[in-house]
Amino acid sequence: MPLTAVHAQTADPRATRRRGPRPCGPLSTAEADVLRIVADARTPVFVTVREGGRRRYSYWRPLDSATGRGGCYAALPTAECDGLYAAGRIALGEPLTDPARTTHRVTAVRAGATAPAPARAARVRARAA
Repeated sequence: MPLTAVHAQTADPRATRRRGPRPCGPLSTAEADVLRIVADARTPVFVTVREGGRRRYSYWRPLDSATGRGGCYAALPTAECDGLYAAGRIALGEPLTDPARTTHRVTAVRAGATAPAPARAARVRARAA
């Protein structure tokens, strides 16, 4: 499955007789776990896309001093991550490319979030007020 951008519904709600974008369905347990990890700002998650198109979602699992576990990279289930990406619940950052692979930062998309206004427009509005 190629990685493509997912855009929110842009049709006029009056034309479609809906009150806004269609809500996403419920998450499976595995998808909820993945989304919890991606949404944690202290845990950077990355997707690595190899030349053949193979993707691997992973993050650094810190060492837990109580259990002695961690201190290693952990892979996330690709099928669940791809499903969250297709549903628009996670987004990919700017690519970092080298000859063998491309790496993107993975971030969670907040429900109902809109794109921030450009800084210049915000300054003009501040002066007008």
